[in-house]
Amino acid sequence: MGGNDTVITLKGSVEIVTEFFFTAINSILYQRGIYQPETFKREAKYGLTVLTTTDEGLLSYLGQVMTQMESWLTDGDVQRLVVVVSGIDSGETLERWQFNVSIEDDGCGALISVNDENQNISSNVMKLGHSSGDKLGKKRQSKTVKEVHDEIQAIIRQITASVTFLPLLNEPCYFDLLIY
Repeated sequence: MGGNDTVITLKGSVEIVTEFFFTAINSILYQRGIYQPETFKREAKYGLTVLTTTDEGLLSYLGQVMTQMESWLTDGDVQRLVVVVSGIDSGETLERWQFNVSIEDDGCGALISVNDENQNISSNVMKLGHSSGDKLGKKRQSKTVKEVHDEIQAIIRQITASVTFLPLLNEPCYFDLLIY
């Protein structure tokens, strides 16, 4: 492996996971039509073109949530993030996108998987590791930033591809973020 800048640290893992959640939430909001397409801009991330919101209120809300998420991730207090899509008229929960987070027992990283509970669209897993010495002074297995970005890219592609399998949302919708 190259220099230290290619190794994921715990702080780096938290920043990457938080940025991933921000990007994934934006992708869901765009792909499912929760916000109007013209309120999104194109950006290059993870070797993909992703869409992120330009809506000031949404940016402010997501910024606050992601700041709190960083703190909770650092403390190991997050087990899952759920994006709940509900119908405004019916009040029914139409979709739940669940991102599971598990901190490795040895403290050397996080394991993240994503699925839509309603449709059982599942499977992509991103495992973040970081370098740390254990009691014997050995280095744990680490992933490079590129390896992690490749895994994030696969999950973002999965979110985008899953839209073709999901039913159309036939009523105006809103979303909630639940963090467990």
